Amino acid sequence: MRKHPVRTALSITTAVVLACGAAAFGPVAPASAHFGEAEISPIESDISAKSWASVAVSSGASTADLAIDQDDQTAWMADGTSANQWLTLDLGGAYDNVRKVGVVFPGTGAAYRYVVEASADGDSWNVIADHSANHRPARGSVDLFTRPGTRFVRVTFTGASPGATMGISELSVHNYLRDDLILGADASWVDNDVAEGRKYWVSPTEEDQGAGPHLLDVLQDRGVEYVRLRVFNEPRSESSGDVPAVPYQGPKRSLEVSKWIKSERDMGLGIDFHYADSWADPSKQPKPRAWAQLEFDDLTQAVYEYTYDYVGQLIEQGTTPDKVAIGNEIVNGFMYGSEAALIGTTDPAYFRNQPEIYQAQPGGGLLWNYWGSDDPEEQRLYEEAWDRFTTLSAAGIRAVRDASAHQGEDIDVETHIIIGNGRGAKTLEFWDQYLTRVNAKGADPDVLAHSYYPQYHGSPDHYELNINAVAAAHPGYKIDIAETSYPASGGGGAPMPNSTYPRTVQGQADALQRVFQIANDIPDNQGLGVLAWEPARWQSLFTAVPGMTGTWEPNASIDIFTKSRASHVVEDTVYASALVSDEVVLPDSARVLTMADGSTAPVPVEWDPVPDGATDTAGRLTVHGSTEYGPVTAMLDVVEAYAGLDCDRVITGRHAGPLTVTEGVTCLDGATVSGPVSVRAGASLQVDGAVIAGPVRADGAAGVVICDSRISGPVTLSGTSSVTIGNPVLGCAPNTITGPVTVTRTHGWNVIAGNTINGPLMCGETLSHR
Repeated sequence: MRKHPVRTALSITTAVVLACGAAAFGPVAPASAHFGEAEISPIESDISAKSWASVAVSSGASTADLAIDQDDQTAWMADGTSANQWLTLDLGGAYDNVRKVGVVFPGTGAAYRYVVEASADGDSWNVIADHSANHRPARGSVDLFTRPGTRFVRVTFTGASPGATMGISELSVHNYLRDDLILGADASWVDNDVAEGRKYWVSPTEEDQGAGPHLLDVLQDRGVEYVRLRVFNEPRSESSGDVPAVPYQGPKRSLEVSKWIKSERDMGLGIDFHYADSWADPSKQPKPRAWAQLEFDDLTQAVYEYTYDYVGQLIEQGTTPDKVAIGNEIVNGFMYGSEAALIGTTDPAYFRNQPEIYQAQPGGGLLWNYWGSDDPEEQRLYEEAWDRFTTLSAAGIRAVRDASAHQGEDIDVETHIIIGNGRGAKTLEFWDQYLTRVNAKGADPDVLAHSYYPQYHGSPDHYELNINAVAAAHPGYKIDIAETSYPASGGGGAPMPNSTYPRTVQGQADALQRVFQIANDIPDNQGLGVLAWEPARWQSLFTAVPGMTGTWEPNASIDIFTKSRASHVVEDTVYASALVSDEVVLPDSARVLTMADGSTAPVPVEWDPVPDGATDTAGRLTVHGSTEYGPVTAMLDVVEAYAGLDCDRVITGRHAGPLTVTEGVTCLDGATVSGPVSVRAGASLQVDGAVIAGPVRADGAAGVVICDSRISGPVTLSGTSSVTIGNPVLGCAPNTITGPVTVTRTHGWNVIAGNTINGPLMCGETLSHR
């Protein structure tokens, strides 16, 4: 995790805000005829703000982290003003869909020249934006690019106008939802819905009701692309243990529901084996009744045979699952047996009331209460419990592998747990123990899955830290958020525990989008997807329609499945500078990137009117504009004067004889100098409104600035870091020079513009402007 040093405060002028607007990343879509209202924008993340991002710099390491502290009033400050200073941002892993980079500089009224590059490995670099020829003063830029696999972003200065502060206030790199991130749902109760005659319509009160009445049709229409089904071995009542008349979510019925998903709608299919007859979760994991009294070796064989047979049936009927979970939320183990007494679990009721059946033989429960114990006997029991649990889990994994291989299919295998609030260390211990042991038994899952409910698992930020710790510890696996939900009502609208989102339709959309974002932002594209748990029944994304018995319509929040991906990304901020009392000139277009093909093109901007007198005083002017693809903001710094050198010595009036600048910055302000002027290595000269009779020579100087002056004699500048001989753009008036002008080996800023030169102009090994 990066460290945050004490901030280096910058002097920032007061902002003048003219208008306000919201961010968007594509054409505004028409409102859906759903229940409630929700404003849903495509998901965008600044990866530089994540705890796993870090920076390296060419100099000024003590302030480096201030370039990614999300505060543009602090900055990384490079040592000195020489070109080729650089800052590299490490995103902590590769990303396939970072598309926008923003750079903000600490200086106002200065022009910066720089190159932005991207790299997958930190060795081979590709230019994504080249501002090395920039001559206009501006405090930053936003650039759009497409470079899958980007891990590193580097900004290298190639020069800056005289007096510019060399550094970076903020470097941001923005990530967008990947196309291959699975957005789905566990909709197992669709079995009940159909049997009970429940109807779902996209627009039930409209003449055209849209997709429906089958829940799966509405989910698919609204962008759900994958459905998971839980499977109970022999469905039973949790309280009595009795088998119901209709075995919902049982093996046979789930085979039929799989056809609805896979065969009829071509949606992705997930199977979640509970290996229980009723709910299995962290607080209860009862063995199936048919296996309860089996000796352990027979239990292991039963797991293998049941799993192999069921996966085989799915394949044979043309509903090959994309993924199979071996157990549900099994952080405390599964298929509890005689070890339950040591675990302390008593649920469900039938498990508690019939211990002679369910607790007669050992099962796969874990003894976390003995974790870290110094007692040899407790440590032995802890290890033995882990061995039993992973033996059973490995049997399920091998069964899926064998069944799919036998029929030429490739099915991912998932292990699904939770990360308890404040129990990150337990989660890491689970994965370390689990993966080591199942690997030793010849098995290995593809996906490490976790549930997320804020009331149980902590705030989104807390959960993000935990799930990324898992991803970093086990980089060879995909990471899935196998269950999540958030209510749209209840509690007087107050947020759920550990959340800031209100229990409203808007809050529901925002909370679920935050989970999408967490999965998408896991480095190295490890995030596989997110499943909303029972979206029509639990903390529902649907609302009953008044006057239409047994009919439900989707909340507006359901559009998170179709609106969370950006179709276009806009250059949403433009930067400029102007002198006090100058007219505001803004660009008539901004760049827009099309996500589908990575192309960029200009798009017209319609700017809000700028009030009269907006540039009468120095400050920061914010002007809002709009494009076909979303808003654009102009950040305009109004300055008394453009950046210039700070004088250590000022000479006015007449100066007779030679003038030699040996150190610091010497300024000739309206002076008349008769005699040669020379600037030694490392020193600087600034000339404004002066008259010089005699040659001007600099060799290895830090900077030479000549404005609005008359010089009689040759001007010879060699090896200077920064050269300005006239630059009307930055308020440096043109000069009149009699004699040759020779500028060579400039290795930073070099502008020669607007002058009258009576003699040859020779420039070498650099760019020049005249």
